[in-house]
This record gives sequence, C-alpha cells and structure tokens, in this order.
Amino acid sequence: MSKQEVEKGMEKKVDAMSCNINELRLEKQLCDGVIMVDDGEFHVHKIILCGCSPYFRVLFTNGCHPPDKLSLVSDCCRFLKAQLCPENCVNIWRFAHSHFCEKLKQQAFRFILHNFEEMVRLSKEFLELTVEQLSEIIEKDKLNVKQESVVFEAVLQWIKHEPWKRKAHIGVLLPKVRLGLLTHDYLMNNVSNNIFVMDDVTRRPIVTSVLTGIDDLNPSLSLSSDLTRLRLPSAVLLAIGGFSNKKTTNAIEAYDTRAARWNNVTNIDESPRGRTRTVYLNGFVYCIGGFGWKNFLSSMRRFDPITRTWAEVSRLQSSRCDMGVCVLDGHIYVMGGFDGDDHLNTVERYEPENGRWSKIAPMHEQKRDCSATVLNGKMYVCGGFDGRWHLDTGECYSPQTGVWTLIAPMIIGRSRLGVVAYGGQVYAVGGYDGVNHLSDVEVYNPQTDMWTQGPAMNNKRSNFGIEVLDDLLFVAGGENGTASMGEVECYDEQTSEWHAVTNMEFSRSDLSCCVLSGLPNMAEYAAP
Repeated sequence: MSKQEVEKGMEKKVDAMSCNINELRLEKQLCDGVIMVDDGEFHVHKIILCGCSPYFRVLFTNGCHPPDKLSLVSDCCRFLKAQLCPENCVNIWRFAHSHFCEKLKQQAFRFILHNFEEMVRLSKEFLELTVEQLSEIIEKDKLNVKQESVVFEAVLQWIKHEPWKRKAHIGVLLPKVRLGLLTHDYLMNNVSNNIFVMDDVTRRPIVTSVLTGIDDLNPSLSLSSDLTRLRLPSAVLLAIGGFSNKKTTNAIEAYDTRAARWNNVTNIDESPRGRTRTVYLNGFVYCIGGFGWKNFLSSMRRFDPITRTWAEVSRLQSSRCDMGVCVLDGHIYVMGGFDGDDHLNTVERYEPENGRWSKIAPMHEQKRDCSATVLNGKMYVCGGFDGRWHLDTGECYSPQTGVWTLIAPMIIGRSRLGVVAYGGQVYAVGGYDGVNHLSDVEVYNPQTDMWTQGPAMNNKRSNFGIEVLDDLLFVAGGENGTASMGEVECYDEQTSEWHAVTNMEFSRSDLSCCVLSGLPNMAEYAAP
C-alpha cells in the first residue's frame, strides 16, 4: 500500500470519527460542558475543545469556571484582558471591536495609550493599523509619550511600511501630531525636510506656521491650539501636607511632568496635619499617623482621587509620627516612629481587604525620622534617630521569612532622610546628621551589601518628600536649617546629574509624596 493510500485512509477515519463525535454532541450524549451565548447554548465535550483551542485548555484546566457551564463572551474577555501586553494589545483591540466586546475594547485601547512607546517598538500589528485606527490613537490627550517626537517617528514608521500606499495619508496624520510641542531644531531637521511632508503641499504650511510661531513667540500659536495642547500625564507627583511657616498645612499640590508645573489641588475642608506619611494603594491615597493639634495621631485618612473626598479608615494600634511607610504585596507597612514618649521599633501591617492593622516582627532598633522603601520584594528601612544618635544603620525585612536582617551601615549617620528604590538599588538622600542638613547621597547595592557615594543634590535638605516618576528621582521641599523650602529637584541615573524643577507654590517641610497613576480624571490633576 502506498503512502498516499495510507494518508487517504487515515483522512476517512478521522472524518468518520469527527462525524461520530459531532453526532454525540448534537444528541447531548457524553457532553460535560455548556457554552452559553446571547441567543442559545451549545453542549460540548471539553476534551475536544481543549484539543482545538489553547484558550479552552487554559480555561478548563485551571478551574476558573463553573463545573457545568460558562459564559463564553465574558470569560474570553477576562482571559484576553489578563493577557494584554505591548506585543498583542493592537490585536486584542481590533478583535474586541469586530466582536462588539465594548468593555474589552476600552481596556485594550487604554493599554495602547498608556504603553504607546513600547507598543510601537514591539508590536508587529502596529504596522497593520488602518489610517483611521492610527489617527484615533495619536489624537488622544491621554496618549502617554515623554516627547512628542515619539508620535511623529511612529507615523513615519507606519508610512514606511507601505510607502507607495500610505504616503498620501500624511495629510491626515500630521495634524494629529502636536507640532507645537516639538523643539525648533527637531522641526527644522526632522519634520520640515522630511520627504513625505515635502511631497504634501497641503501640509507644509502647518510646519511653517509652527516654526514662525516658535521663532516670533506668535501669540496666535496659543496653548489652546490643537498643535500645542499638552498631552495629559499618565501619572502625577502628589505633595501632601507638612509644616509651612511653622504651622501644619493641608496643602496638596500635583506635579505634571509634561507641563513641568505644579497644580494646587488642596481640599480646604481637610484638617491640616504634619509629620504624617503617605502611600498610594489600589486607587486610594492613605495618610497615616502624624501630628495634629497638640496630638500624636493613630488615625488614617483615605483620599479618593476620583471623587476628591476624604474618609476616616482603620486606626493604627499605636499613635506615631515620623515613621517609615511603604507598600509591599498589597499591604501597607508602618515601622518605627515616635508616640510622644518613646522611640518605637514596632511594625504594623494593614490589610485593605479587611481593614485591619496587625503587628509583625519588630525591628532591631527603636527609631524615628527613618525612611523606608521596597526593592525586589523586600522592605528596607534606613537611618533615623533613636533619641540619642543619628543612625547609620539599615534593616531589611523579607515577608517570606518574617525576619528583619541588619544590612551594611551607611557611610554617614543621618535622620530625616529620604529613602527610595531607583534603578535596582536603594538611594539614601539628604537628611540631618545632628549638626548639618545634608545634600549627600548614598547608594546601596543589595547584591554586594555595600554603600557607595552618589552625586550630591544641588540643595542641602532634610524632612522632604521623595518619589520616583518617569524614571526620575524627585525630592520636594524640606528644610535647610534656615527655613522651609519650596525648591524641587530631580536626579537622572542616565546622566548622573541633578536638575532643578519648578518650585512648589507652598514652601514646606515634613511633607509626604506619592505618585498617582491611571486616573480617569487625570485632567483635574494636570497643569491647567
């Protein structure tokens, strides 16, 4: 028997088996699942679906569905949402659109806007977008790009994929690029002399008018123009509370990196508090402990940035101020501090799912004015004051072991410092050594358990806010031994340099900072 005859015989048997299995399905025999859709239901054999579809294999083998039925559309959408990444987000967006899955479509589109730069770099499907789809993406205020040149380069990349067909679309796409946000040099060297722009006589005047507006500071090229309107940031830096003019303040300011400006978002109904600590978790800002009107506080206030309202939530077990705080694995940790009588080594953990605080293993040392951060699944607490000494010590906590471990001491003992994870290392910034307010920076490498000297800040400061935003390390406010500060600066590890940033409206010390991201009402926090 020839190979061809064998293959034909196998095909007949497979066809016959498929027919038999389908007959069993139609007769609802040996079926072990039901797929429900809007206009009916289908009895199925799970093993057959697993053999045909990786999706159903994951679904049926992970126990994530009822035993005898599932809603196909909703489960598919949940599955695809969980799989969203820069490589597949375009495909999922287009799939959701063609199958009328509106919620998934919106989720995929938000992912594209937030991860635009990575999507352009990694997604092959980006080049298969229609001109209408690309226009819909790049015209949005919420498109997350650090530089507008990224948008122009993406348009060129898309056109060059099929230049003979797509070059005619430059007239549609170029007005969606906010040319007024590009530098004069970039416009001259990359836009005005681009072959696709030069070939479209209808679009050259746009570039010329923008160049003229930049050269002449033309008032007609105003910030209300579509060509110059700033895109919304994907995240903002929030500076909360503190002491201003020797009084506690309820001031809240948001820093927009796109506009390089602060926006006053203070809620005048919220009571002032100082020496509090702030974290952002699950869409809420938590202000923990601190010092109010002659009282050390155990209260925790929760701010909803969407409704811009405050609410009292679960209290700490111990009143405290000047403590370290951080978020790890969905829990808030508070460590050390001062309760009005004692310097503390106790540590409390907050579980937002049940609203409870519980105590975990204490630190090795009692301390206040320390600072904490999270790196690679572990908490690091550095520096502080024990009532006598400004500490050079640091401790590391692993939630897996529940044990605190001492790490190598810092080069300089300091309290009132800022500690933050940045670039895979722990930065200890500024502070007070008992005599001087510091500009010194030290960097801890957890792989070697060693501290090294980093580039010093431009300003000496202690009791300031510290956070990382847009791959930059920001420090805001503080005190320098003479007065409270409104100065802000940021550090870029790529250049190893500190740069001055726009000052806050309110000079203050003992403030706390956190980063808000992904808000549907981000325009309320962005610079006006």
